[in-house]
Amino acid sequence: MKLISWNVNGIRSVLGKGLHDFLAAEQADIVCLQETKARAEQVPDKFDGYEIVWNSAEKAGYSGTAIFSKTPPISTRLGMGLDIHDREGRVITAEFADFYVVNVYVPNSKRELTRLDYRVNSWGPDFRAYLKNLEKTKPVIFCGDMNVAHKEIDIARPKANVMNAGFTIEERTDFDSFIAEGFIDTFRELESGPNHYTWWSYQSQARERNIGWRIDYVCISPALRPQLKEAFIRPHVTGSDHCPVGVVLG
Repeated sequence: MKLISWNVNGIRSVLGKGLHDFLAAEQADIVCLQETKARAEQVPDKFDGYEIVWNSAEKAGYSGTAIFSKTPPISTRLGMGLDIHDREGRVITAEFADFYVVNVYVPNSKRELTRLDYRVNSWGPDFRAYLKNLEKTKPVIFCGDMNVAHKEIDIARPKANVMNAGFTIEERTDFDSFIAEGFIDTFRELESGPNHYTWWSYQSQARERNIGWRIDYVCISPALRPQLKEAFIRPHVTGSDHCPVGVVLG
């Protein structure tokens, strides 16, 4: 089973930048998109072979997630069931025979860290509790833009960004809590080397110079570790300021 996650920074934009070609080349079984910035009726394209579940924000052109799957899910759920979190279209859960897939677009703490408290003291604990509750039934794969570079190795310039959204001690500690709960960062499970990033600023030719951040993840329950065959990043795939990430489970 091949799963891909990608923050497309606007699905209508990336449709004109090779999304169909990418899907055809990868032939993934499940594709999780974040920051779709659209409602289903605003995306007229057909995606043959995929069943699609959309979760759009109440605010037009903002946030949003979608799951494309070749095998129809047993069930789907939009949000976490908590009104404080569920207005921005950030979570979709799809149940399959052997696991849940949770597609997530974690809130950004924003400039001046105006949303940091909500991000680490409300969203983080509630999302972990949601995942652990699912895990009581069957293993969980959660993936998406987590909006945090976990370790210094996951960011090109750690010292310059320690007080910036996405690399604060609070956000990194919050991600530590997912690991403490037993979830496995699949890419770091298989790759210990530096210079692997998934997001680059549009400024100062950051992508060309590989001055980036690894903020997009696929994480799995420990029960799925024996099936983990591959974890990858696709930095050559353009169309967004993020690139796709994924896993192969067998």
